[in-house]
Amino acid sequence: MASFKIIGGKALEGTVNPQGAKNEALQIISAVILTKEKVIIRNIPLIIDVICLIELLKGIGVEIQKINKHTYSFEASDLNLDYLKSVDFKTKSQKIRGSVMILGPLLARFKKARLYPPGGDKIGRRRLDTHLVGLSELGAKFKLINNEFYKLDGQNLKSNNILLEEASVTGTANIIMAAVLIKGTTTIYNAACEPYIQQLCKMLTLMGANIKGIGSNLITIKGVKKLNGCSHKILPDMIEIGSWIGLAAMTQSKIRIKNASIKNLGNILTVFKKIGIKIKTEKDDIIIPRQKKYNIDTFINGSILTISDAPWPGFTPDLLSIIIVTATQANGNILVHQKMFESRLFFVDKLIEMGAKIILCDPHRATITGINREYALKGTTMTSPDIRAGIALLIAALSAKGESIIHNIEQIDRGYEAIDVRLRKLGANIERV
Repeated sequence: MASFKIIGGKALEGTVNPQGAKNEALQIISAVILTKEKVIIRNIPLIIDVICLIELLKGIGVEIQKINKHTYSFEASDLNLDYLKSVDFKTKSQKIRGSVMILGPLLARFKKARLYPPGGDKIGRRRLDTHLVGLSELGAKFKLINNEFYKLDGQNLKSNNILLEEASVTGTANIIMAAVLIKGTTTIYNAACEPYIQQLCKMLTLMGANIKGIGSNLITIKGVKKLNGCSHKILPDMIEIGSWIGLAAMTQSKIRIKNASIKNLGNILTVFKKIGIKIKTEKDDIIIPRQKKYNIDTFINGSILTISDAPWPGFTPDLLSIIIVTATQANGNILVHQKMFESRLFFVDKLIEMGAKIILCDPHRATITGINREYALKGTTMTSPDIRAGIALLIAALSAKGESIIHNIEQIDRGYEAIDVRLRKLGANIERV
């Protein structure tokens, strides 16, 4: 288990190029299974979860070639589905939650799939119901075998009108990928409409799929007999962009985020501005100026500002941890309401230990009283529980006085490519030990 050693309290400066979006990459890379032809994907983030998925596809028999550092070609012409029964598949697929994304493509093209309970962040219950129920509405049958894995049969897939109980991004993606090769017309109502779903639909359309309603919550798919190859570029990661904004504010740094695809950020910049962060834009770049003080807004009637997560274009739950840590040094009070996961806020105990004024009201809500830089947080030793809490703790450590140690940084590596290397280029005192 690797760790980060950080000497905090240092202002940073420089330019960062955001990595490709993790959540888009897991969907896009899974979609290559849908065609025999070559698919070229650019701007792939080289993070643990994505690398694990690529290794999983290699095991199935996808021919993968590295074109340059972040560009790969995938050709799924001759696959070995017996690999799904192997111990290696079980081990790799259980490491990451993203492994669930291969279900739709496998069912669509080969009429069978296997699902072991996937891994990922330990942030409460993360149900697979949307995936399994949605695919079953397309005619797939699933059965729990020996209480160990789900065996899926897609011999009788059919188009259908589907109303999703929740606007799940990955659930929507799986249903779309299954439906593109099913004869007839499938509609998905209450579909997720995140930019990553839009990107998946645009890629599938390039491959020959017939998809209407891209960017809305009603997606209509007319099935085709086969898909072709294509070339696709992954968007920059909006979660990483939000992380850099919070980092700049907390450490009083001046940072330019290049080519941020601002039009795809939804309410992210608006929410950071509500907690007082000054943000400038130049073309598609975001500039965070050096800022000593920032004041949290109130609602129009003077009540305490509440920030909560919501489906796109609402504020993403993956950035609430960044809002919490950034608010600790602000002037003012804020209530953060995490609606989706019941244990994602437990990391605030470490921030409290570092000197932050936070009250954890219940598993879903925390109130933060900003200390307005009256004193710096103090360094400590901590463990990263998941990707998003891990990066929030890293930001706290970079702003803190003294030395901090963060253990279990593999969790951070799952979502942030070479974060220590990139931070050192900005002037941070951080090393991997």
